[in-house]
Amino acid sequence: MMESNELAETVVRHEWQQFQQTDNEGGRAACQGNWPMFHQMRLSQFLTWPASLLSSYAKDLDEADRIGRNLVTEKYGRMMASTAPDEYRRNIEPYIPELSDGRIETQEHVIATQVDWASDFRTRYPKLGGGMRVLRTAEDAPDSTSFETYLRGELGTYSHTTFEFYCGFTEELKSQGRNLTEETVLNTVLLGGFASLDEAEALQ
Repeated sequence: MMESNELAETVVRHEWQQFQQTDNEGGRAACQGNWPMFHQMRLSQFLTWPASLLSSYAKDLDEADRIGRNLVTEKYGRMMASTAPDEYRRNIEPYIPELSDGRIETQEHVIATQVDWASDFRTRYPKLGGGMRVLRTAEDAPDSTSFETYLRGELGTYSHTTFEFYCGFTEELKSQGRNLTEETVLNTVLLGGFASLDEAEALQ
């Protein structure tokens, strides 16, 4: 557990470094200067991951540095397929790795599972859920990216190996009746100083 926690911290810091190198249209985004929030949100996610998945993604980040890719920049670029489709087709799609039809199909299966988890969480914790991103791609706007679109962008940056680990991870959670959104938000509220989801919900 300690080794996984340390690896999660390493991955967050590596992502932060790439985030600092991400160009934002209109200048540097305010969130690029908010390390505490970035750390809390990303660590909450990575603390749910098994060591094998974390290790594989850490290798993705290292390999990206080696060949001049920026996975954080690419993630946000992929989201623009929904939020700014014309600009995406013109200025982004030609310069990022193309995903196979099979990869896209499998990603959509994983995304559907996670959207269901997020929807279920929002039903049970409406105040906490109300502070999250809008849920579905159909709700995207130029200044508002949904959970579904964000996840699609992120999964698209994973290497084949990391994505296979991620699929196995989500399938295991599903078979055990667990909810990844709930586990991630639990980490968020614990890192924020709350004792439980119920306490955090009551104090919103």
